[in-house]
Amino acid sequence: MKYINPFFKKYKKVLSFDGGGVRAIMGVYFLKRLEQETSRSIFDSFDLFIGTSAGAINALMLGINGSSITDIEEFWTKANLRKIMNQSFIDKTSILQTRPKYSNVGKKEILSRFFADKEIGTALKPVIVTAYDLEKRKPVLISSYKDSKVSVVEAANASSAAPIYFPTAGMNDGRWLIDGGIATNNPSLLGYVEAKKLFGTNHIKILGIGAGLNKRKINGRRSKNWGALGWLRHDILGIMLESSLQNEILKDLVGDNYLRVNSSIQKVNRRMDDISDQNLIRIKDLSDEWWSKFGKKAINFLNS
Repeated sequence: MKYINPFFKKYKKVLSFDGGGVRAIMGVYFLKRLEQETSRSIFDSFDLFIGTSAGAINALMLGINGSSITDIEEFWTKANLRKIMNQSFIDKTSILQTRPKYSNVGKKEILSRFFADKEIGTALKPVIVTAYDLEKRKPVLISSYKDSKVSVVEAANASSAAPIYFPTAGMNDGRWLIDGGIATNNPSLLGYVEAKKLFGTNHIKILGIGAGLNKRKINGRRSKNWGALGWLRHDILGIMLESSLQNEILKDLVGDNYLRVNSSIQKVNRRMDDISDQNLIRIKDLSDEWWSKFGKKAINFLNS
């Protein structure tokens, strides 16, 4: 199925969201400012939405519900975050974490509150989320135009099933999926490729919203002796999620038609589940820095 816009546009625009747990809120704050400054809704400004993990939820809020950014903020309230990040699965008797840190009961409850029993095929605009099929050992895309009968709650839960944090997601079709960030945490390149096929044009622009990069130096010499616990303590999952290769490939492909909004996390906690008041304030502060650095470019992006 092709989505055809009756009004000609020189460029089709793709909005891409990285995964990053609670840090994905930075992009929401940035886009809220963009809506305010341009007096144009983010939903109306883009033709396709794609996201990974927490970013998948943002993409689905736009593509499925046509949400304003203020609506998306409502998903990420402190009360909802507490519900999502409950600790009913944690094994408090063990030095090592032997089970997922959180159950997915609270997460599914919040997702159901926002998406009810909608199927992804009911999208108002094309939307894609990434996941990883454990049994087939390959990344998968769940899209509104190829997987129309998949429930939105299932799609969001699977894309955000981050190993260590949440259980593997069992799908109604028998697949077992985990967080799409395992394969690509920045899905901008995938969004570009899908948009080319879907819209039948090379005139595509991509706005890639990051979730901050942990640039803390890791001691290479000490790492020689790390086993599983040592690597977990030193953020091996974060290292895997922060590959810049696809980002560089896309920049080479489309040049200035790709705008990347991201930076080091600075004082924001690298852990994806820190919902303390202090960390949430730091997330807001970093989003303000992003606006100072990328705001004018983002406005020009929408106006071109």
